[in-house]
Amino acid sequence: MTARILVVDDIPANVKLLEARLLAEYFDVVTATNGEEALAICANGQVDLVLLDIMMPGMDGFEVCERLKADKATMHIPVVIVTALDQPSDRVRGLRAGADDFLTKPVNDQQLLARVKSLVRLKALTDELRIRAQAAQDIGLDFLLSDGIGGCKGKALLVDERRNSQDRIAQILRKTADLTVVSDPQKALFEAAENNYELVLVSTNFADYDPLRLCSQLRSLERTRFVPLLLVCDQGEENTVNRALELGVNDYIIRPVDPNELIARCNTQFRRKRYNDHLRTSVQNSIELAVADPLTGLYNRRYLDTHMQLLIERSIARDRLLSVLAVDLDRFKSVNDTYGHDVGDEVLKEFARRIRQTIRGIDLACRHGGEEFIIVLPDTEGAIAEKVAERLRREIADVPFTVGVDEQQLNITASMGVASLSGSQETPATLLKRADVALYEAKARGRNRVVARAA
Repeated sequence: MTARILVVDDIPANVKLLEARLLAEYFDVVTATNGEEALAICANGQVDLVLLDIMMPGMDGFEVCERLKADKATMHIPVVIVTALDQPSDRVRGLRAGADDFLTKPVNDQQLLARVKSLVRLKALTDELRIRAQAAQDIGLDFLLSDGIGGCKGKALLVDERRNSQDRIAQILRKTADLTVVSDPQKALFEAAENNYELVLVSTNFADYDPLRLCSQLRSLERTRFVPLLLVCDQGEENTVNRALELGVNDYIIRPVDPNELIARCNTQFRRKRYNDHLRTSVQNSIELAVADPLTGLYNRRYLDTHMQLLIERSIARDRLLSVLAVDLDRFKSVNDTYGHDVGDEVLKEFARRIRQTIRGIDLACRHGGEEFIIVLPDTEGAIAEKVAERLRREIADVPFTVGVDEQQLNITASMGVASLSGSQETPATLLKRADVALYEAKARGRNRVVARAA
């Protein structure tokens, strides 16, 4: 995933080293040599993550982090402190200042890149929520964003097989979290799905179970997809940590667990969860009636017109990819004519549900009108968008729709057109037009197929 990384360090050699590592992974890198310069870049530019040194003349890294997290315009930007300081007290101070992680120099390349990619993915989701909130403002709806992070205890679930480890963590978190402890990973999966936890801590010390399987399952379930995960692991498990971050685990802590560090890391995840939950709730409550299609629950054309413009502008400004799918149910009129509009509505509702199952959280799905839908895929090239469309097409064609009181099975298919952002002169109208032309070509070629349209 492309992202813009700000490297802040007063030593040129350190800056060049980090810059080279990140450029090799195709990240866009900007640099700063002091705190004031870093704050200005974050306030005025599009920064996705900050790699921040601590020991700098003037304003140190702790103060920079505190000021970034205190400003509503920059509080959502992830900060990773990269420093020669290696004492637990330094880590705790950095985490309390709002940092998302604390890496000690010299930094392991694999560890650095795994952490950066993990935080960039989380930032992309937060950005999408913030843009949707901005779209609500642009169409004239009342929207007021407060911190939404509160100061009450967090609700956490600990999944750990060993009693002594359970007791140790429970003792540390007793004043910070309402903690539920489960020894069986499968029981923990159901527990997490049925209750509204703000954090799940997963230990790696199972004798006959891979804890990353539980992490993967928690990330794949709709009810637990956005719950932060914190891995509690042992020294020497770097490969497990890197794989965990790739799976979407938010953070980790290494045994022996420092009590203050564990509390700080948990509080960071509680704050981030509440912030994103607040964004989602505020967006839903403020705009759902005005910009959501009442039948399918997807966004409507009015919202698409505003939001897509923002997505295209952001993609062009940051040199990112973006693709659009135009989707139309085949011969839908015959469904209404044969079975009635009530059955037709059931088909549309089920179709919308399958769309939501297929796309990511950052993607935008809208009902454009009738049986036509538009799906916008940020950070997605044309070839990947075609694969997404093909997966959705199969999901529609291969599984019959169960409708009516008699649970009749209907075979439904869909045709899809794909178009991708072609340059700085692109507009929503031109991009949607190319997707629409591809859709009509799919119809003309026999329906139930995906066609991509080049610029």
